[in-house]
Amino acid sequence: MGLQYGEIKRGILTVMEFCPNCGSRLEPKKTGVGNAFVLCCAKCSFTKQPLDRKVEARTGAVLQGKPKPFMTVVAQSDEVNTMTKIKKMCEKCGNMEVYVWQVQTRGGDEASTQFMRCTKCGHTFREYT
Repeated sequence: MGLQYGEIKRGILTVMEFCPNCGSRLEPKKTGVGNAFVLCCAKCSFTKQPLDRKVEARTGAVLQGKPKPFMTVVAQSDEVNTMTKIKKMCEKCGNMEVYVWQVQTRGGDEASTQFMRCTKCGHTFREYT
């Protein structure tokens, strides 16, 4: 006989039974005859009759999640660049304007790495600060 767990909720005794083979919770599964059901293990397919045949299986309602909105993918050529610009010479083409951002690439107690990308040729380079 599998383990059982019972608790009283709103004056109704609810009993859960567990599979004697693998320990998973036994789920009620209708047999097709009125409200009759058997208890089944989803992992190892063990089945058994409920302890009290007069008991009805009560299952909760299935909740449907809200559909997520569609994500619009923007081509890189259509991208609006909102990164900060500074005046620094590009090492590759000599342009005097670059986008700049910082990333903590090393330990938290060390300085962050500053990355720069040329607004003209797209060359990316870094500077340890």
